Amino acid sequence: MLSTLGLLFPLFTAVAQANVEKTIFLAPEPATIPAGGPDLDDLGLERLSPERPVVRTRLNASFPTSDAPRGTESWFFLENLNPGQRYEVRVCWLATQPTSFTLTTYPLSTAIEDTALLSSLSMYTASRLAALDPQLQANSIPRGASLRGSEDPRDPAPTSDSVLFLRVHAAADYFSAEQSLMHNVPPVAVDLILDPFLFNVFPRSLVPTAGWTVVVAVLAVVLGRWIVKEVGRAVNDARRQSALEEMKKK
Repeated sequence: MLSTLGLLFPLFTAVAQANVEKTIFLAPEPATIPAGGPDLDDLGLERLSPERPVVRTRLNASFPTSDAPRGTESWFFLENLNPGQRYEVRVCWLATQPTSFTLTTYPLSTAIEDTALLSSLSMYTASRLAALDPQLQANSIPRGASLRGSEDPRDPAPTSDSVLFLRVHAAADYFSAEQSLMHNVPPVAVDLILDPFLFNVFPRSLVPTAGWTVVVAVLAVVLGRWIVKEVGRAVNDARRQSALEEMKKK
């Protein structure tokens, strides 16, 4: 039976060849976005939300420099969060593309009021929109359609939602004898995942893993007890057989 389990076990395993970096945060209180304030439309940022928790994309990376010690930065927008709930954002990438990632979240007010952050965000959105196909430049943050508090997408009235900006730094973390790779770092294929915590304690995506862990633990206990019982019975049978042989000799 043990040999059979040993043969079947590889069928239930998977090879993971990827790296993961993450940041954990509490969703902020809803932020009011006045109609006359900075326009969030037309930013062209890719968005993550509980309804759309995964974004698969490619991020530009570069080797660290004195001006950019953490590499090239990219910006994303987190929306429709549940205020006070704990979340984590993970970035997953192939191990064949060695990269060091740094993830940082900023409330809406901080990103707007901090001159350095606002400048960085503006430069990124400008370059991203310029690189997009004109028909894709509608990849914006619709104020009424995706933010809570407004039923009409055309309504310019103030809206309110728990939102955050996400900045991701990507620094190349390899050395190659091929000079082209040292001078031109290829974009890194990544998955960005927004994962809420259950009861602010346990990431929801790990619930199946935890369930399987419990199942395996229960099976291990049952199997262990069965093995101990069978071994004990075999020992007792051997003792009885030995005793019978001794009696026959006498």
